[in-house]
Amino acid sequence: MERYKIGAVALLVALAASVSIGAASHSAAAFKKMQSLAGDWTGKDEHGMDARTSFKIIVANTTVMETLAVSGMEEMITIYHVDGDAITLVHYCPTNNQPRMRAVPETENIQELKFSFEGAGNLPSLSVGHQHQLTIWFEDNNHITETWIWREKGHDSPMVFHLARKTN
Repeated sequence: MERYKIGAVALLVALAASVSIGAASHSAAAFKKMQSLAGDWTGKDEHGMDARTSFKIIVANTTVMETLAVSGMEEMITIYHVDGDAITLVHYCPTNNQPRMRAVPETENIQELKFSFEGAGNLPSLSVGHQHQLTIWFEDNNHITETWIWREKGHDSPMVFHLARKTN
């Protein structure tokens, strides 16, 4: 009987490891897709205002830095990296708070990454305005849509940016 228990435990450990490895490979594949964004992008927001962003691979290819500039706003920096089964981000906002979000890709062939709020630095209360969610939709190699959700006093306002890779 003891042999069966040991065998069952070994099987469960092996299954858990394979799920973990699979999830990690999903995040690695999603991060490669994030790295493929390297370069300059231009576009418009949902109101037709100019927007531009650039993605840069930094820190020995372990991190992607995005610099987003929207007409009428100060630049924002977002740092992306792999964290186990997820891609995590820290967003450095002109409102002087730093939301942290996490996206867990379900497959290696992603069309979108949906980042959910996990906390923030320098945010005294959740009722204070902050970026609460980000969805990046990968339309093709040269077109993406970013939808940022601004949350303030429990009310969500989307900011949508349609971006195209800038060609020289």
